[in-house]
Amino acid sequence: MKKTYIGGCHCGAVRFEADIDLGQGTFRCNCTICTTTRFWPPIVKPDSFRLLAGESELTEYLFNTKKNRHLFCKHCGVRSFGIGNSPESGGLSYGVSVTCLENVEPQELIDAPITYVDGRHNNWDLAPPETRHL
Repeated sequence: MKKTYIGGCHCGAVRFEADIDLGQGTFRCNCTICTTTRFWPPIVKPDSFRLLAGESELTEYLFNTKKNRHLFCKHCGVRSFGIGNSPESGGLSYGVSVTCLENVEPQELIDAPITYVDGRHNNWDLAPPETRHL
């Protein structure tokens, strides 16, 4: 069931709301950006994400295919969400870091299914051989 979560970066400059059904699952990826930033998102469609404050406080990092927008707060460096655009995955979507959700209960995160993907080797439909570090 969808729930409206509020969240943001560490310093509070970036604020958002997102309608998320954590029961539908979250992702952990072994690509270099996700492992470096410990990114753990559920994926939501654009109509389920609302940036409330801080658009001008975000800085963008693009790499590799340059189609995914990795956004960070200019002040505290926290990556509270990112924007992907993959036709194979349904087009434009938001990855929201569960670690930035303020009204999430620990049990909700414990119960949220995790799909592991091998982004490091562009095997998006397969789990990497090892996931314990993710």
